[in-house]
Amino acid sequence: MPDARSLHTRNADKRLVVGVSLFVRGAGQSLWENGIFQNCLLLILLLRQSPLVAQAVMVNGGDQIIDPQMMLGEWSVPLWSMDEAMQRCDLLIEMSAQLNRDWIAAFRQRGGKAVTLRVGNDYVIDIERAMFDKPSGFLFSGAHYDGVWTIPEFRRSCLHYFQTGLRAPVTIVPHIWHPMLFDKARAACGPDLEFGYKPGKPRWRVAIFEPNICMVKTSIIPMLVVEEAYRAKPDFLEIVRVCNTLHVKDHTTFVHFSKRLDIVEHGIATFEGRHAVYELMAAYGDAVVSHTWENAQNYLYYELLYGDYPLIHNSPFMGDAGYYYPDFDCQAGGRALLKAFAEHDANLDAYRERSRHVLDSVSIDNPDNVTAYSEAIAALYPHA
Repeated sequence: MPDARSLHTRNADKRLVVGVSLFVRGAGQSLWENGIFQNCLLLILLLRQSPLVAQAVMVNGGDQIIDPQMMLGEWSVPLWSMDEAMQRCDLLIEMSAQLNRDWIAAFRQRGGKAVTLRVGNDYVIDIERAMFDKPSGFLFSGAHYDGVWTIPEFRRSCLHYFQTGLRAPVTIVPHIWHPMLFDKARAACGPDLEFGYKPGKPRWRVAIFEPNICMVKTSIIPMLVVEEAYRAKPDFLEIVRVCNTLHVKDHTTFVHFSKRLDIVEHGIATFEGRHAVYELMAAYGDAVVSHTWENAQNYLYYELLYGDYPLIHNSPFMGDAGYYYPDFDCQAGGRALLKAFAEHDANLDAYRERSRHVLDSVSIDNPDNVTAYSEAIAALYPHA
């Protein structure tokens, strides 16, 4: 396999035009509504730094005109049609919009390379789609890809699922992030709402942001973590806001579960809709408890570390950042939450430094990340 540098040296006049698919559905679409849209833009900005890439563009995989809220113009990112991509792209990375298998076949026939970049836990999502009669995602559409890329959090659960199911080699590429998009969003809060941890609170307002739309990210374990901490030290907690629960809060199973908890019976917990992290934390939050199952790299984590908030989590990808508890261990999670309450203010500088290491490791400006994506591209051209 050639490395990125050798490929660039031998093909200095043949740098690639790379497209990243974006599903454009038209009016009302915002860059902030899900992580994959932001990931698409960040990937474009990273690819621009690769020595193998002449131009990186978005490709409109939908059939609508883009909403200004997507703000691609602010970063000078062109949005090409599928017809333009067919004629002008050398490599197409399927990401937000799934590409038609016949289009992919024609693209590869004229010499293009097609890669699918998977940034969700497709194994679990596809199981749920099949078992619970949800709409199909058509991951296995019969399309032939030159490669499958995915991120480290899915190595265990999805790598072999992709490799056998899609009949293509799988490459692990870095999870990437940068605060510039988050800064853009939180600037809209105005001067009265300042995002960032504020020490000195006698009791904490805890938030839970799990979306509760797939089993990989639910509020159940975080609620139990807070419950454990509350039972041990009731006076540490002012309120716990359990977001993204309006669609489940009246379900019989959830009601029976919730009513067994002191945080609910004592009126400490509230069940709420969806909130932007920067808005809720600026106005109503001091700490966040999170839990994921085979989905342990999240923009939520990076945003909270960026704001110096105490993050109680079970992610093995966070190094020493935040306050870690293992697996599904609610008791250890409760202890981690109380440890954070006891120590966070006094150790804020050290916490910030540990967070910085994580944020630097995923930055789109980190040369190691640019090299990793460049080498993934180089592997598509073994005879270059």
